[in-house]
Amino acid sequence: MSKNADPDFWARARKHLVRYGGVFEPLIIERAQGSFVYDADGRAILDFTSGQMSAILGHGNPEISEVVAHHVGNLDHLFSGMLSRPVVDLASELARLAPAGLERSMLLTTGGEANEAALRMAKLATGGWEVVSFAQSWHGMTAAAASATYSAGRKGYGPPTVGSFAIPVPNAYRPAFERNGTADWQAELDYAFALVDQQSTGNLAAFLAEPILSSGGIIELPPGYLAALKRKCEERGMLLILDEAQTGVGRTGLMFACERDGVSPDILTLSKTLGAGLPLSAVVTTADIEERCHERKFLFYTTHVSDPLPAAVGLKVLEIVQRDGLVARAVEAGNMLRGRLEALQQRFDCIGDVRGRGLLLGMEIVADRWSKQPAPELGDRITRRCMELGLSMNIVQLPGMGGVFRIAPPLTVSDDEIDLGVDILERAIAECV
Repeated sequence: MSKNADPDFWARARKHLVRYGGVFEPLIIERAQGSFVYDADGRAILDFTSGQMSAILGHGNPEISEVVAHHVGNLDHLFSGMLSRPVVDLASELARLAPAGLERSMLLTTGGEANEAALRMAKLATGGWEVVSFAQSWHGMTAAAASATYSAGRKGYGPPTVGSFAIPVPNAYRPAFERNGTADWQAELDYAFALVDQQSTGNLAAFLAEPILSSGGIIELPPGYLAALKRKCEERGMLLILDEAQTGVGRTGLMFACERDGVSPDILTLSKTLGAGLPLSAVVTTADIEERCHERKFLFYTTHVSDPLPAAVGLKVLEIVQRDGLVARAVEAGNMLRGRLEALQQRFDCIGDVRGRGLLLGMEIVADRWSKQPAPELGDRITRRCMELGLSMNIVQLPGMGGVFRIAPPLTVSDDEIDLGVDILERAIAECV
């Protein structure tokens, strides 16, 4: 009998764990190393999602392990009013790397927490309280962040934060606005903000956006969109907050995805990739906004704000990414992976679209390429078969869209591992269709 079927383990899991969305894989994961996780039977499973889209250096990186061991034994956690060298060093490095003007950081734990702090900061700085985000967004599960999350989790929890607005996502594969047969994102954006203006009470505080909506189906904002969005915000006295939880720290082939558009947000939030799988997030903003918030008594105490251990990890992550050329590697490996996925698209009519940047790619599964009809059951079958064959994949199912695979292996993934993953995917699709 497989060790994954341990009846005592699963009985205790059913009895004692709160289920928090989706279902658990029928596996017991015992360890992880590099691009693989290993189950109770010792079977290697290629991790094409970097854990929770986070482990950009792979699992069990020895340099990260060394940093953690050192700080667990010497300096791990402090009272929130105390400072340590890793915290100031990481804030300094983020100021050096971040888009122009962003020079002051607050170090927290999760992406939802960082977005919560960013929204609180935007409201205090502007005096407004209305927040706009995309209709397929995911920004976290804390109060204000959850109110700006529209891809899931809105039903059954009572009213969201007052002043929450959503606008449509510029989806080039399924455009809502077209001109001469091509997506017209500018007309869509103009129309969306006209509706926001009609609904607003004149208290707009912020727009919270991902440069590539991940849980929204790997939808990339088209070139020029971010700059136009920044202008919309400036015209209304709003702040632009960019959530680069998944796109930051090199994954898209730039240190930050917004650099492609030459746009500096008013506030940048980082998480997932900054800690490379360990709990670390950051809010990075301008000196002017930080000064304004401080004058108005900004308050955001948490138990683990400015903790030295995760800060030291983040510092080491940034060092490794730069030293080992992993930003350029994301471009090289991403081009290889995309090329292989596009070759599969030519073979299988159920692959409607391949999109994304660097090592954050999406592959949309549809009934056929011409109708673009969603095919959620097929996507589920492919996902299950991939896992059976030794490939961990994540598929997003949203109303009106096909199932979208989110493909985000570590930046350290090898060419052979990319080939292995796509070979397994190809076999799974062939068997399922």
